[in-house]
Amino acid sequence: MTVLLGLLDLREWLEGQEVNWVRVKSKMLAAVAYNPDWRHLYLEFRSGDIYCYRGVPAERYEELLAADSKGQYCRHTILQDFPYDRIPRRFRSAS
Repeated sequence: MTVLLGLLDLREWLEGQEVNWVRVKSKMLAAVAYNPDWRHLYLEFRSGDIYCYRGVPAERYEELLAADSKGQYCRHTILQDFPYDRIPRRFRSAS
């Protein structure tokens, strides 16, 4: 069976992935989300770009939320230490 999902809004897709977006006060980040089952950390940058960092322990997510400087914490603890993928804002999915 072929299913054409067409263009999907990224946020709608991510909401289906059991993540809750948390708006953060940061010059670098707009929001963050975490999927504990997959250990995926999603970072939405002020530019609108969203990246998924894989293999991130829940403790790192909690530390990020508690950090005084979210951007500095990310630069020193997340961005260079975990594999990542850029998630397109809109994408087409078909089988």
